Amino acid sequence: MTADLKPIRNEADYDAALEEVGRLWGAKSGTPDGDKLDVLATLIDAYEVKHHPIDPPDPVEAIRFRMEQQGLTRKDLEPMIGPRNRVADVLNRKRGLSIDMIRQLHDGLGISAEVLIRPSRMDKVA
Repeated sequence: MTADLKPIRNEADYDAALEEVGRLWGAKSGTPDGDKLDVLATLIDAYEVKHHPIDPPDPVEAIRFRMEQQGLTRKDLEPMIGPRNRVADVLNRKRGLSIDMIRQLHDGLGISAEVLIRPSRMDKVA
């Protein structure tokens, strides 16, 4: 029943689409309801990208998140960032990341260089 599908142009359309996805959730792929769910998910995604964009994380938050994920300590960052005091300065937002640090963190932790090159919250205020 894809005949009643329409573009999502505003928040009311968006809310209605989300409600319909909730109703269709779990529909088997290849069925009419499953096809409608796929199309709605695509429409919702396109609307969210345009109207509800999510900023990439702050570099320090990304580093802390990866540390937590991998059970790393500050000492584990020393080969990528430098001595203990430099690691502390970076994690406390007293020092920005150099290009070399960004390369090392990207290679060592797999954090996107695009995320690491962004200004940290402290840099935005200054």
